[in-house]
Amino acid sequence: MPSLKEINQENMKVAMKSGDKTTLQFSRNLHAAIRKREIDDRKDLEEGEIQKLIGTLLKQREESIVQFRSGGREDLASAEEAEAKYLRQFMPAQLSADELKPIVAAAVTESGAKDAKDLGKVMKILLPKVQGKADGKLVNQLVREALGG
Repeated sequence: MPSLKEINQENMKVAMKSGDKTTLQFSRNLHAAIRKREIDDRKDLEEGEIQKLIGTLLKQREESIVQFRSGGREDLASAEEAEAKYLRQFMPAQLSADELKPIVAAAVTESGAKDAKDLGKVMKILLPKVQGKADGKLVNQLVREALGG
């Protein structure tokens, strides 16, 4: 199975050959972000690290969309949405709230958490299990609800 880096490079080649400038731009942006992190860390990134980087880039795009919309710049918001859509294809399917609730309940039980003060204990157990598969805000909200806070 090809790596995320290889898939992105293949997308770049196909976009160059077909003249798809937007996909080419998005794939180049992702390639540059990966290369920058590799140079900064002085090592090749592993799949999990690349996925985490893509998650960060995706979150930045989503924040930009909100900012552009509140500023009345629908043109820029739609460009950011297109890039976010490109990045989402590299992310695993996101878990829904219903799918997360049993995982949260198991983490609460495993940590022995009693109330909202124990949120950190639960998150420490839970985050490695759902990293990249669920939105952190949603996970936090579900843990707070499970702890009665």
